[in-house]
Amino acid sequence: MTPPGRTYLEINHTSPGSEKPISPAEDAQLREALKRCSPCTYYAAYQFRATGDPGRLPAIVAGVIERYVEPDLRAKLKEPNDGLRLAEDLAIDSLTLMEIVLLAEEVLRISIATEELRQLRTLGEVQRFVAAKVRELPAATGSGPTRAGETAARPDPDAA
Repeated sequence: MTPPGRTYLEINHTSPGSEKPISPAEDAQLREALKRCSPCTYYAAYQFRATGDPGRLPAIVAGVIERYVEPDLRAKLKEPNDGLRLAEDLAIDSLTLMEIVLLAEEVLRISIATEELRQLRTLGEVQRFVAAKVRELPAATGSGPTRAGETAARPDPDAA
């Protein structure tokens, strides 16, 4: 039984049913990275790291974006809406988008090139792009280098 005032995750460093332990150091790093995000975002990120469940990605992406959106606009993120526009509806400019990307890279352990962001206009596009990155598949909006001068390590479909 979990003591009052403590969460399951604070007591156990593995998710229920998971075989992949989360070290205390990794948990502390994740908490620090997401300290200004909602507890739901942290929980989804923790579960994602423990299980690799891509079903956790929408909560993580929305939570990371929410952290950078002005408080009076955050209510728009509560209702899932793939058509929600980053610039027009959430007032996210290019600098803010870069901050979002840096946090997403840290939390999800992915690498995103600046060029890959140019085609992302809506929340749905960001969700699909991140899911593709996590699966290590080319995203519909770009499959170029992960960083300037680097190429992504992708499985060779002809190998095996």
